[in-house]
Amino acid sequence: MKLNYEFKNQELLKLALTQSGIDSKHNNERLEFVGDRVLGLSVALLLYEMYPNDAEGDLARRHAFLVSTETLANVAKNIDLEKHLRHGHMTGGKINHILANAMEAMLGAIFLDSGFEVAKKIIIDLWHDMAAAEIVAPKDAKTALQEYVQKHDSGALPVYEYSEPNGASHNPEFTVTVSALGKSATGTGASKKLAGLNAAEKLLKILAI
Repeated sequence: MKLNYEFKNQELLKLALTQSGIDSKHNNERLEFVGDRVLGLSVALLLYEMYPNDAEGDLARRHAFLVSTETLANVAKNIDLEKHLRHGHMTGGKINHILANAMEAMLGAIFLDSGFEVAKKIIIDLWHDMAAAEIVAPKDAKTALQEYVQKHDSGALPVYEYSEPNGASHNPEFTVTVSALGKSATGTGASKKLAGLNAAEKLLKILAI
């Protein structure tokens, strides 16, 4: 794995690489919970120092992009994490989600193994170029969709409809349908927020055609 870190506690590494589809009890979900917080704070500090003239909203949009499922999955692919991950059957839209969770779990494991400063340094090494490349603060799909709709139909807003989650309680899948300007799109995700973002992104692509 292309990760500039050597674990002192190999059990933490093993746990970080074990997806719940393989072991429902001893898996990386708790490490993912920790890693999410470590990543969030580290990226916030990175952006605070890198963009001293950005307002809070701009920093928040940059942050949302850098900690998104897609970005996490891309980082995981860049370090070849998938080749070492013990997982169940990864298909379709779940691939990026599983890789993103495993990436967060890996960061959580590093934090527990060596502390925040070490974990932050690794995160900055992996995320710095992406943070620097975003010269204009990106907008999340829901914000971009709302602005697009308002531009083409003054006063209108996208309408989101949320369905009951499917799947096991510890691993639910949410479905959201968004409608605007006579079109609609449906997105899924591990949370309402992710499902809504996926739906908005799909509708943006439809409307832009």
